[in-house]
Amino acid sequence: MLSIRWRTALFAFVITLAVAPFQVLAQEVDPVRSRSGMVSSQQWIASQVGADVLSSGGNAVDAAIATGFALAVTHPTAGNIGGGGFMVIRFPDGQSTAIDFREKAPLTSHPEMWLDETGEYSSDLHHRSHKAVGVPGTVAGFDKAHRLYGAASWVDLVQPAIDLAGEGFELSEALAGSIERFVGGSPYEATVSAFSRGGVPYQAGQTWDQPDLARSLERIRDHRRDGFYRGETASLIAEEMRRGGGLITLEDLARYQARERATIEGTYRGYDIISMPPPSSGGVAIVTMLNILEAYDLAAMGHNSAAYIHHLAEAMRRAYRDRAEFLADADFNDVPVQRLTSKDHATWLRRNIDSERASISHPTDVEMPPESPETTHYSVVDADGMAVSVTYTLEFGYGSGIVVPGAGFLLNNEMGDFNAGPGLTNASGLIGTTANLARPQQRMLSSMSPSIVARDGKLVAVIGSPGGRTIINTTMQLILNVVEFGMSIPEAVAAPRIHHQWLPDRIRIEANGISAKIQSQLEQMGHIVQLGGRQGSANSIGIDLSTGERLGAPDPRSPDSGARGR
Repeated sequence: MLSIRWRTALFAFVITLAVAPFQVLAQEVDPVRSRSGMVSSQQWIASQVGADVLSSGGNAVDAAIATGFALAVTHPTAGNIGGGGFMVIRFPDGQSTAIDFREKAPLTSHPEMWLDETGEYSSDLHHRSHKAVGVPGTVAGFDKAHRLYGAASWVDLVQPAIDLAGEGFELSEALAGSIERFVGGSPYEATVSAFSRGGVPYQAGQTWDQPDLARSLERIRDHRRDGFYRGETASLIAEEMRRGGGLITLEDLARYQARERATIEGTYRGYDIISMPPPSSGGVAIVTMLNILEAYDLAAMGHNSAAYIHHLAEAMRRAYRDRAEFLADADFNDVPVQRLTSKDHATWLRRNIDSERASISHPTDVEMPPESPETTHYSVVDADGMAVSVTYTLEFGYGSGIVVPGAGFLLNNEMGDFNAGPGLTNASGLIGTTANLARPQQRMLSSMSPSIVARDGKLVAVIGSPGGRTIINTTMQLILNVVEFGMSIPEAVAAPRIHHQWLPDRIRIEANGISAKIQSQLEQMGHIVQLGGRQGSANSIGIDLSTGERLGAPDPRSPDSGARGR
């Protein structure tokens, strides 16, 4: 059998731009079809690794783990073993569960840790320092998911990533350019060494090998979670923390545990919505918005019409206001999940929505810290119908930018997702709430929203996206595209997206997503409209209910994304 390195030369993933129905931003890629297993991710090599696991008899959890480890090699912007995230699993019998491997605050964390020696808030400390690194969760999360629900050999799930790191793989134009931009400004010697050849940037078409990362993955292969949280890798992390003034110690690493949690579940027009609970805010916010919107005839309004976008924005505004006030790590806070996801709460939120006029978002005592769009999402379905939705991240693109010397992987800067400080007023006049302040062992709030849609006991779609706080709205719009407008999964993924997050009080719409006429109509309603950029990368899988085929739909916004069937 050919090695991963040589097999990468056999595939190419080409995206063509065009105009298509539903005002798509790019021509939807024809879905990859399979009657058995499917993997869709932001990096096609990793999708192939997952599909190979399915072909070898592994289940969807196995394939998700193998894909995740491969992404740690091939998608360094967000794929990781130095970060964390969430996994939602739906079993063939319709039951579901969630694995929470979000990063944790180190034991010496405290709410005022982002203040400098003068008592002033420091964004650099909060987001760009060794203190911004949370205790990583990915390896523990994959280990827990495998022990609970995996079927294949752990060694077989990690080995493909070791091969990719040790033998190298051919750099695409997009990845080579991204790495060059990243490493050019790095102050860290180990980072420059890992991402260049003696300071000379890699070029597209060259083979990039990562021997230190390969050795770290070998320790994980041989010792599972202890190969990361104890022993040589743990010592290398702790040493780098001491050198750079970070907080993570050997005790922090040894104490880290992933958690299995009950999923968030809601309904929308007869469809079952399954998503991630706190410390993700995604599941609660998605269900809240869908509950609000269920009262309106969205299909009659027309996809991305002024009326449709107006009602979406009003639902988003209210759900994000709830998010800012109530949502945090439920292990540390009393989060009213049942109330927030109830139909009665949606009725109460809907009471002051004017169908002709925009509401106004009033600043209150709630601050929402910035959340980076650089995350990655992937979806897996196996032959038996087990579905796995995974979103994980380093926070910023390439995380903290800190490569652990001798270990070869990047560390996250997820502590930046905690609020800046108690009673701290930012430049916009907003003051932070206490629920999402940094405390020892607390997990920071996230917008990651791995989700699954079903109906009448049958799997319909596996969805999610990167994109910081836009993740929630991207995922919710995928659901509406399928349920309200009958879009195929490629159409649903390619359709232009909008975003409103309560504050700042504006609607952001992808470039070329609406006409000038619709923009004018929205502005006449009182909305501030901002056009430009792209939103998310929703690598999804749909099910053809008539044939049972799995339909892999990589997002055309991401040039290296791809779906692979077994």
